[in-house]
Amino acid sequence: MSLDGSVVVLTGSAGALGSALARRFAEVGCAVVLSDVNRSALDTQVAGLGKEFPSVEVTSLSVDVGDPQQMENLIQHAQDAFGRVDVMINNAGVLNSNGRIHNLPPEDWQKTIHVNLMGAVNGIASAVRSMRPRGVGSIINTASAAGLTAWPYASAYGATKAAVIHLTRIAAVEYARDGIRVNCVCPGTFRSAIHDGLPEEAMEAMAVKHPLGLGSPADLTDAYLYLAGDGSKWTTGSALVVDGGYSAP
Repeated sequence: MSLDGSVVVLTGSAGALGSALARRFAEVGCAVVLSDVNRSALDTQVAGLGKEFPSVEVTSLSVDVGDPQQMENLIQHAQDAFGRVDVMINNAGVLNSNGRIHNLPPEDWQKTIHVNLMGAVNGIASAVRSMRPRGVGSIINTASAAGLTAWPYASAYGATKAAVIHLTRIAAVEYARDGIRVNCVCPGTFRSAIHDGLPEEAMEAMAVKHPLGLGSPADLTDAYLYLAGDGSKWTTGSALVVDGGYSAP
């Protein structure tokens, strides 16, 4: 299963998982188009990858994934740089404030829907416009074990991730005849900036619920490689769970 030379577009690339994914795809020889709302973090990431993998082509564009025109611009940026998009990874995500449903302000719901759900919608819509003429492509959405189980105090996050899982299945059926596969990865909990502000006891409580303990971004990257490559050519509409056993009980 060789991805060498494939063109991969990745949103949320400057976060913990995004950084690990960018590095892993560069490591196997992919041209990588990075995107994040944080421009300075994105510049640092591009410079670091260029230094570590000098033979790999890396480019970037700062976008708000919830804005459909900006996502169109991202795909056009990839088209202009490399002529095509082989793999689209909709990875950008935010976690709502810690609180019960009646305490969450509308702004939390709006932001979480804007990034988690509409980011995936816009990423799929933009990518398929590029992939359909070629009759081939792989789209991978980052969902969550929170979309399969009930995480208290994270209703907006869990609801949007559940929506991403179902969106993945619908898109898989809609675009199968176009040669485009659509899958998602459902990670368990791993430490990242998305948890900034959470009390340590909350992280410890989450760790206890993972039989294999909290994961790391490196524990997830090969799941994306599998879904991106030819080894999964008969796989579409799947929600690949990589959660340290969280959802098993």
